[in-house]
Amino acid sequence: MKKLRARLLAGVVMGFAVAGAALAAPATSTSPSDPVIRTGTWGFDAQGEDTHVRPGDDFFTYANGGFLTGLQIPADKSRYGLDYIMADTAEARVRAILESADPPSGAEAADAVKTRALYHAFMDQGRIDALGSRPLQPDLAAVRAVKTREELAVLQSRVGLFQGSLFGVDIGADAKNPDRYAVYIGQDGLGLPDRDYYLKPEFAAKKAKYQAYVAQMLALAGWPEPGAMAKAVVAFETRIAEVSWSRVQERDPDAIYNPMTVAELARAAPGYPWRKMLDTAELKGVDHVVIGEKTALPKIAAIYQQTPMSVLKAWAAFHLVDQAAPFLPDRFESARFAFRGTVLTGQPQQRARWKRAVALDNEAMGEAVGRVYVASYFPPDAKAKIRNLVENLRSALGERIERLDWMSPQTKAKALAKLHAMTVKVGYPDKWRDYSKLQIDPTDLYGDVERANAFEWRRKVARLDQPVDRSEWGMTPQTVNAYYNPTANEIVFPAAILQAPYFDAGFDAAANYGGIGATIGHEMTHGFDDEGRKFDGTGALANWWTQEDGKKFEARSAVLGKQFDSYEPFPGAHVNGSLTMGENIADLGGALVALDAYHKSLDGKPAPVIDGLSGDQRFFLAYAQEWRDKSREDALREQMASDPHAPDQYRTNGVVRNMDAWYAAFDVKPGDRLYLAPEDRARIW
Repeated sequence: MKKLRARLLAGVVMGFAVAGAALAAPATSTSPSDPVIRTGTWGFDAQGEDTHVRPGDDFFTYANGGFLTGLQIPADKSRYGLDYIMADTAEARVRAILESADPPSGAEAADAVKTRALYHAFMDQGRIDALGSRPLQPDLAAVRAVKTREELAVLQSRVGLFQGSLFGVDIGADAKNPDRYAVYIGQDGLGLPDRDYYLKPEFAAKKAKYQAYVAQMLALAGWPEPGAMAKAVVAFETRIAEVSWSRVQERDPDAIYNPMTVAELARAAPGYPWRKMLDTAELKGVDHVVIGEKTALPKIAAIYQQTPMSVLKAWAAFHLVDQAAPFLPDRFESARFAFRGTVLTGQPQQRARWKRAVALDNEAMGEAVGRVYVASYFPPDAKAKIRNLVENLRSALGERIERLDWMSPQTKAKALAKLHAMTVKVGYPDKWRDYSKLQIDPTDLYGDVERANAFEWRRKVARLDQPVDRSEWGMTPQTVNAYYNPTANEIVFPAAILQAPYFDAGFDAAANYGGIGATIGHEMTHGFDDEGRKFDGTGALANWWTQEDGKKFEARSAVLGKQFDSYEPFPGAHVNGSLTMGENIADLGGALVALDAYHKSLDGKPAPVIDGLSGDQRFFLAYAQEWRDKSREDALREQMASDPHAPDQYRTNGVVRNMDAWYAAFDVKPGDRLYLAPEDRARIW
C-alpha cells in the first residue's frame, strides 16, 4: 500500500493503497503535460518515459520521467500522479451520485436519502456561517466545567463527541483468537503526525508553528491566555512523545499484544480511571482488554497525573476545536488548513468544498455510497476476471515457496497451507452495511458528524459478544486501494482499483501482470512479510516457523532493510528501512510472483515483441508506471517520518535492482548506479 497507516490494534490491514477515493475510467489525451491517464497501445504510456536516462542508473525516471516532468501538482494537493488523477474523476462521479435529482429506488433508497442529506448539510455554507460557533459551545462548556482529571477522562470517553484522547480504544478481531472480538487500548494524545516532530531538530520549525496554531485555535474558542496555554500544551505533548513507542516498535505484532484484565491495567498504569473510561465508552461489560504499548501507557498515565488541570483542559479544548473545525465556519477551517495542509504537507490551497463533502460521505456512509457506485461503474464480469488472475498469482507464489532453498520442509508445509487458506474478496461486499439507525439532519452538520461517529462506535460495540464477521470489508468499493488483513488471512481488492491503468482486459498480459498482478502479489506477500508471517492460516498470532527458519528470514530481510536505509531523497534524510520493511518485502515479493505468473501465462510460448519491447521489458515498465506520483517536499518528509511506505522512486528502483530478470531485460551491468552484485541482492520470497 502507498499511503495507508497500519498497525495491529483492532485488526491491522496491510495494503497497497494508491489513493483514498474512487477510481474512474481513464481519461485520454495526446499531450504529455495534460493531467490524464494514457495507456498506449498495450497498457503503458511510452510518452511518459525519459529515454535520456539509462535504465540501470534510475529505472523510475527512465520509465516515468517524461510524465513527471510535465506534471504539475494542483494547488489543492500535496501529492499527485496517476492514482490521484483517477481519484479526481471518481470524486466527480460520486458527486454526481450525491447531487442526482433522480435518487435510487429499492433497497438503497433510504440510505440514498441520508447520504444526500449529509452531503447537502456540508455544502450549506450559508447555514454553517450563520450558526457560527454555537454548535461547538456545549462541548466546549463541558470541558470548561470539569474539575478533576477523572471527570476530564470520562468526558473524553463520551461516545461520538469531537475530542482528544491520551489513549486510543478500538474493537477488532482478537489477534490470538481471531474468531472473537477484543477491545484494544493503545497510546495516543499527540497532535503532530509523529513523535519525531516533537523530538528531532529537523522538525523544530514545524513544532514552533504547531504551537502558534494551538494558540490560534484556543483564541478562536475564546480560551483564556491562549499563548501561554499553547506553550504548555505543546510541552505536555512533548512529554508524551518522549515516552511513546516509535512506529518501528509498533510494527511488532507480538510486542503490542498484551492481554490483561481491566483491574490488571489499573495496577499496571495507575493514575487514570480505566474502568470509568470504558464504562462511559459503553463498554461496561468488558473486563478483558488487549494493551498495545505496554511500557508507554503507565508513563503517559503518570504524566497525566503530574500535569496541572489548567493545561489538561486547554489541551482537551484545543483537540476539540481542531477536530470540529471542518464543520464550523470558515475562520476555523481556514486556520486548520493553513497548518495541517500548508505547513505540514506544503499544500497551498484547500480542496473545493464539494470534494470535502464527498470525502465526508465516503467516511460516514461509505458502503451506502459504494452500493450505488458499483451498480454504475463496476462491470459484473470483472470479479471473475480478477479472481482468475488471483489464482494464477497464488499458484506462482506457491511454486516459489516450494523452491526456496533456505526454508525447511516443516515451515514450507505451513506456509503453503496458509497460502491455500487465504481468502480473496473482489469488488464489493456480499452484505451491505445497515445504516438504518443513523440519523442525519440536513440542518445540523456538527450533530450529523457526531452522530455518525457514535453510530460507527456502537456498531462495533454491538459485535463484541458475536463471532467475528469475516464477510465485513475494511474499505469501501469506491476506494482506490487494496489490503491484506492478517487476522482474517484475506486479501481484498475494492472495485475502484480494478481498472486501467492497473488492469484492462484489452491490455497485453505483461502490462496486466506488471500492474494489477504485482498489486495482487504484493497483498499475498504481506501474509509472509515481517509482520504477516507471525499470523497463521487461521489468522491467529502464532509462531509456525522453526527457530532456524525464522532467523534465516530475518537475515534475508535485513539485506533489504539495509538497502532502504541507504536511500536519501533529501540530504541527511534517509528512508527508514525498518519502518518500511513490510511494504518493501511485499513490493519485492509481489513483483517476483507477478513476473512468474506472467511467464506461466505464456504456456511455454515465447512472449511477443510489441513496440520493439520484450515481454519482460513490458512487465517492468508497467510495474514502474504504477508509481507515477510526485510529492511536495513537506509531504514527502511527513511520509518518511510517519508512513510505513517508502517514497515512490524507491518502490521502483529498490525493487527491480533485486530482480535478476530486470538485469537481463535492460542489460544492466556493473558500473550502472542501480547495479547490485548477485550475492548482494535481497532474496526472501
